[in-house]
Amino acid sequence: MATEQKAYVFFNCDEEKTEKSMNIFYNQTIYKATKKARQELLAKVEAEVAAGRVNITEGKDESVSKAILDGDPTKASNYLQYGTIKSFALI
Repeated sequence: MATEQKAYVFFNCDEEKTEKSMNIFYNQTIYKATKKARQELLAKVEAEVAAGRVNITEGKDESVSKAILDGDPTKASNYLQYGTIKSFALI
């Protein structure tokens, strides 16, 4: 059986990360689990932080980068305020 392929979507959201605050029509870029796509996902998160729409827990910038580039990008959500990363199975 083949390994399940995953894709990731960054969502702007409320502080509680409620599903209803995540708008697929606003955040519609899907990032595959490739090295290039992970770099693009990190660039998106960094752009949202720079624009003041998302905050990273103080001192956790490297943890966010490592999770997105080398690990499970959804784990970066633990350190994001007003933003989250969700994974979806590619079928």
